[in-house]
Amino acid sequence: MSTAAAPEPAAAPDPGAVPGSGAAPGLGAVSTAVVVIPAHDEEALLPAALDAVAAAARHPGLAGVATVTVVVADACRDRTAALARRAGAQVVTTDCRNPGAARHAGVRHALDRYAGGGEDVWVATTDADSTVPPSWLAYQLDRAREGWQAVVGTVVLPAASPLALPHRELYEATRPPGGGDWRHPHVHGASLGVSAAAYLDVGGFPPLAVGEDRALVEALERRGHRVLRTAHQPVLTSPRLRARARGGFGDYLAAMPLRTGG
Repeated sequence: MSTAAAPEPAAAPDPGAVPGSGAAPGLGAVSTAVVVIPAHDEEALLPAALDAVAAAARHPGLAGVATVTVVVADACRDRTAALARRAGAQVVTTDCRNPGAARHAGVRHALDRYAGGGEDVWVATTDADSTVPPSWLAYQLDRAREGWQAVVGTVVLPAASPLALPHRELYEATRPPGGGDWRHPHVHGASLGVSAAAYLDVGGFPPLAVGEDRALVEALERRGHRVLRTAHQPVLTSPRLRARARGGFGDYLAAMPLRTGG
């Protein structure tokens, strides 16, 4: 899939906060943005994901911000690690077959080696089978400057996929009519961002085989961190039905026809 689109302007502020939270004074200038991508045998799809992240890192809204991309090659038997290095990403190798542990290993690598854990460091995550839009990272940093400590995004399927329409109908069932602000209930590691300080405050991603992203967001909310749920900058993700994690997004899609009467 192409990632060569021209950079988009940053979106307007999004008021889609978790109920009970609100934007506080901004966190100040973000000096470093870390993007972590866990991958298990993803040589076919990882290059497009890395191209998209590289395009997002070139957005003019990131002027003066250092960006670090970390690929966690988890129990890979293919060229995932080699392709990541060729694209200029840092590579962490693990053998845990656990998305939560892999994501956390990537974050810790970046924070320990490059960035530390201050309020001026932003951690974003996406997936190896997903492509972020050009303004994805700039949008998150804009929200961080407004005071949000986490940004929880959404995903879409390729329009050509037969699952695209049923997915959208089910996925957006809670969207208010008339195009109002949508405080969506979804959490995806494919589109998530958090300040390093907030991440460390709650202990980071737990070592879960599925649901590590949701567990992190729930921990942030319990601790009172400001969490923005937004449908701006949706990430294009794979419609593959062979789930890499039992109970994950692939299993959700595999059950989609049953849920929609198809």
